[in-house]
Amino acid sequence: MPDRPIVLLTNSMHPDGEAILAPHAELIVPPDAKPETLRQWAKNADGIIVRAKLPDDIVDHAPRLKGIVRHGVGLDFIPVDAATARGIAVANLPGSNTNAVTEYVMSALMHLRRPLYRLDSRLRSNGWNAARPIADSLPELSGSTLGILGVGTIGRRIADIARNGFGMKVLGTSRRKGSLPAGIEEVALEDLFARSDAIAVCCALTDQTRGLVNAGLISRMRSSAVLVNVSRGAVIETPALIEALRSGQIGGAALDVFDVQPLPPNDALFDCPNLLLTPHTAGITATSGRAMAVGSAEEMLRILRGEQPLNLVNPAYKAA
Repeated sequence: MPDRPIVLLTNSMHPDGEAILAPHAELIVPPDAKPETLRQWAKNADGIIVRAKLPDDIVDHAPRLKGIVRHGVGLDFIPVDAATARGIAVANLPGSNTNAVTEYVMSALMHLRRPLYRLDSRLRSNGWNAARPIADSLPELSGSTLGILGVGTIGRRIADIARNGFGMKVLGTSRRKGSLPAGIEEVALEDLFARSDAIAVCCALTDQTRGLVNAGLISRMRSSAVLVNVSRGAVIETPALIEALRSGQIGGAALDVFDVQPLPPNDALFDCPNLLLTPHTAGITATSGRAMAVGSAEEMLRILRGEQPLNLVNPAYKAA
């Protein structure tokens, strides 16, 4: 390890993580995470811990860089191929925010299916007798069908809670036939959208999943069905979803991720009915934030010491 390596944090993180790094490295946090700012601040960095998207050419501006660690799971924030070509190790933290994202999905389903805030608001504004009839039209999750697009670590956890906690029937899709765990019925993608009362989009963003949830799939959804996206915004054709919400073609949606982030204040999504919007926070809680900070700090120290990180995602970097 260099005498005093420099670690760039694209954003500040939980103090417990910073405390692990501080005795061994100089930590720098730029004033913002704009591409031009990150390029400038990366020029002397030996390591980068990533909470914001790195510019695709970041490695060209960081000649000392030895490792990049994702403060989380998704790798779309990191130019992995470019790092590999430059001999830079990349690591992430699988499972570090699984519970947080799972709780978000179930909370979003409860918000869309049994919105208690409507009862509270009507009770406060119009009184007891005006509020009670709202409950007559609210369905239960129990006995309904949940479709999961992307049955990975998070998808499996959602399925477990939905099935064993709420008594839901669970459908799933898989590129590898017969690979889904017991309790999840494997169906074709078109059938998943047609048969589900609620759909959780949890797949990774790849060339194959970009725009996967298009107008054709959305048109197969039941008029009462709802959709929750905790994947990436680009997995869904946003104009098709906007049209489905505005026309009442589907029952509602919850989005935590978007094509453009931050979501512009004049975005058409703000005018959609029955839509819950959150600022890419499904995986962020006090609990997961500490776990990701500690995990990314420990992985970074391993890389700086010349050791292999526990969750190396590009083993080919050694051949560069």
